[in-house]
Amino acid sequence: MNTSLLERRFKVLGRHSPLFYEKPLQLVRGEGVWVYDADGKRYLDAYNNVPHVGHCHPRVVEALCKQAGTLNSHTRYLDETVVNYAERLLATFQASLERVFLTCTGSEANELALRIARECTGHMGVISTAFAYHGNTAAVSQISSVFTPASKRGPFVRCVPVIDPYRERNGRSDDELADAYVRDLQQAIDDLAKNGVKLAAVLFCTAFSSEGLPEIPRGYFPKVAKAVHAAGGLVIADEVQAGFGRFGSHMWGHDLHGMLPDIVTMGKPMGNGHPLAGVVTTADLMERFTSENMYFNTFGGNEVSSAVGLAVLDVLRDEKLLENAQRVGDYVLSGMRVLQKRHPSIGDVRGKGMFFAIEMVTDQQTREPAGARTKVIVNAMRERGVLISRIGMGDNILKIRPPMSFSTQNADVLLSTLDSVLSSVG
Repeated sequence: MNTSLLERRFKVLGRHSPLFYEKPLQLVRGEGVWVYDADGKRYLDAYNNVPHVGHCHPRVVEALCKQAGTLNSHTRYLDETVVNYAERLLATFQASLERVFLTCTGSEANELALRIARECTGHMGVISTAFAYHGNTAAVSQISSVFTPASKRGPFVRCVPVIDPYRERNGRSDDELADAYVRDLQQAIDDLAKNGVKLAAVLFCTAFSSEGLPEIPRGYFPKVAKAVHAAGGLVIADEVQAGFGRFGSHMWGHDLHGMLPDIVTMGKPMGNGHPLAGVVTTADLMERFTSENMYFNTFGGNEVSSAVGLAVLDVLRDEKLLENAQRVGDYVLSGMRVLQKRHPSIGDVRGKGMFFAIEMVTDQQTREPAGARTKVIVNAMRERGVLISRIGMGDNILKIRPPMSFSTQNADVLLSTLDSVLSSVG
């Protein structure tokens, strides 16, 4: 570790600016699923979803450089690339989701989605989950409960408990479990109403990623939408983590769960590391919002960003990365379940496509979260050249989310390294 660089960072970014790992990692280069540190050591990146189609993908880099060398302005001029990208992107959605706002970040996208919902419903109430992260603007931070305590959420925000079928199934069917979780949602809606606040929107990540990637009961999301619409609110699907084929079988998490949202937000993987994000919604909602509010974003969806976005969509299609996510994802999950039988500290294995969660426990019967052990595992994996992270209310869930180009050979490295670490640290 470069201690001089670390101290320089502290002096300009502060000591509370977060860093991964007990021994911070200085990365200098990336290629595909690999990153390299300042000493030349290679690491398998099994965590970062920003380089969605791989670090420094040559087609994405070429598209960025070519367009940057031609024109980069903003969307107040007509441009073929911008319109082409909007058309290509919208073609991946259900027919009623036919308009797009282009932004720079997921935080901006969720901020805009909240503005649309509040403007078009005339209501103020927003509901998220009790361990969610949706961004860092003033409004969005109030519903990002993973970092914002209840005392700072204000009168217009309510949070529903994190769903946890691993611990809460208790013999119930998916339908029964979904009904129980929707009752939690209805209680939040009713509590807003009791305090004179009508529901504008529910904003959920369709993977419940920060919450620990729980197995979502079949039928849950359609029941959520029904309850929200009955209360006069809109459904906002946050696809920053689940979108662009992360689950393999579907381009979007809401499609996997059989729900048609009113608004969809996107970010991170949209530009493979370039700042590109967006909001997709209906023609009616866009018209109602923009007829009263002129929305313009200087950098959002500029020519370079749109060229990059098009390249990402091209690579997903041409390299069949959704199909790869399904095939390799099944292979990884199978290998993880073998490790679960071998290591008692693994309580649960979940995931789909190229998104995995391994819940670490002190005891498989009590299912008590093993947060301290999980931290040791993440740091030990880093020392052995594999990058993963951890999430969940108990900080005890290994979060594994590699680039979509991850192969079975890469998976073998991940699984064998994890097996070795679990054998040495439990």
